Amino acid sequence: MSENRKNTETENDKLDISKSVFQVARENQQKMQEELEKKQAEILKQQEEKEKKKQEEYDKRILEEKKELMRLKQGVIEESEMIPEEVEEEIKLSFFGKIKNFFYHNKWWLIIAVPVAFVLCYLIRDLLERPKPDMVVLVIGQYQTIGEESMIQEYFESLCDDFNNNGKTEVSIYNIPYDINNEYANYANGSDTKLTTQMQIADSVVVIAGDTFKQLVLPESILVNMEELYPNDENAEDYYYYLKDTKFSERIGVKNSDIPNDLYVTLRSPKTVLYSDKNAMQKTYDKDFPVFEKFIEDIKK
Repeated sequence: MSENRKNTETENDKLDISKSVFQVARENQQKMQEELEKKQAEILKQQEEKEKKKQEEYDKRILEEKKELMRLKQGVIEESEMIPEEVEEEIKLSFFGKIKNFFYHNKWWLIIAVPVAFVLCYLIRDLLERPKPDMVVLVIGQYQTIGEESMIQEYFESLCDDFNNNGKTEVSIYNIPYDINNEYANYANGSDTKLTTQMQIADSVVVIAGDTFKQLVLPESILVNMEELYPNDENAEDYYYYLKDTKFSERIGVKNSDIPNDLYVTLRSPKTVLYSDKNAMQKTYDKDFPVFEKFIEDIKK
């Protein structure tokens, strides 16, 4: 009986010793975990304080730079060491790299400009190489019947002289079907380029047009005042001599109904333009003005 009791106590002691070992291990592990967490908390706190200090220094520097910038703008100081002048580092490109960079940044302008430049060069070359007629009359606007289907060329030739002394009288009618409400048609027909070219050379001063041309130009800067030339003529109004209900339709072989109410004839005043100086335009004006006066006298009723 006592032997059994002794054995039982020994086993109980062993069990207590085993529990103590596990418990000690667990406590040690817990203690180490707590110390680790404490250490991590201290490190995190130090990092937060460091970041906070860094942010405070940054905010302070930005504030000082703003104050310095205000002083510069107000002229209180002329230069600042706090705000250094920014110098962009130049990127060095090879020759082919520069060409590639140019085309890359200007491709859309080139797509638009190349065909326009081609047409403009062609027209200028055509104008320069073409034998010059004795007179050029511009018909600007949607007036196909007048500019292309009438006898307007023959009519002006009947009024004109052989100015270039080539043995014959030649008058060119430049019909430019410009439509202010249809940019696509103007581009497709080259009307923009034709009109721009004619307005920048001195080949013609007589213009037959309508309201469209009025909206495109400043009359007081490029046209002759018709009211001053013909003060007692009811068809003369400001810079325009209106052609409705005159003999103009009869002279060019069309119906009076084919002449719009807004159709007029006018003169470009001698000015220096892009491709001609004032003297060149003055010569054209002096040559064509007597023909213009014959025209006005002939169409009056």
